[in-house]
Amino acid sequence: MSGMWTVKVVGLGVVALSLSVELLGWLLHRLRPKRTRTEVLFFPSEMACLEHIFAPSSPQSCCCPLPHGVETSFTRLVRCILSASSSLDVCVFAFSNMDLCKAVLTLQCRGVTIRVLCDKDYAAILGSQIGVLRRAGICARCDVGSVYMHHKFAVVDNRLLITGSLNWTMTAVQSNKENVIVTEDPNLVGPFLKEFQRLWLHSDPAQYFHLSDPKPADKPTTPSTDKP
Repeated sequence: MSGMWTVKVVGLGVVALSLSVELLGWLLHRLRPKRTRTEVLFFPSEMACLEHIFAPSSPQSCCCPLPHGVETSFTRLVRCILSASSSLDVCVFAFSNMDLCKAVLTLQCRGVTIRVLCDKDYAAILGSQIGVLRRAGICARCDVGSVYMHHKFAVVDNRLLITGSLNWTMTAVQSNKENVIVTEDPNLVGPFLKEFQRLWLHSDPAQYFHLSDPKPADKPTTPSTDKP
């Protein structure tokens, strides 16, 4: 009889130990800090077809001469932009890359809220995509400061920061030595969100139209016709 009790006690002890180990593992997993996404991209980038990124479910295969199914710095950048599900804030000095423009237009078709801020001088250069975005209904503002708006960053869904030396131009992507950092570190994302919002409000054209509205002229005094 005592032997049976001993077996039961030992069995319960083994079960309790097993549960304790599982609970400890669960707690360690919960308490372990999550790994923050960080990725570094270098340019110039090899050229590759992007159709499988823009239309992954398309049954038709692309027949262009560019390499297919190749991961490059540029394809990873485009994937980061297209990962937006709710919002995309873009703040770049120059925006003339048509593939990046296509990515932004694709997001608009998905219902993503998009804001674009660029330098006022470079918004009107030949090849700029700012007019294309505006004609598509995307809100794009030009910085009104007296110096260049030389930022090159974007924030995806208020959580993913894309920043570095890369202008959103074909030359920067294909020819220049550039760098881009992609991170979800909130200590870095937060200040960029704050800076974008500051510049966005500062570049609101409504306040400048209001300030430049001419004051109504004083009405001329009509001489009295009453005789004394």
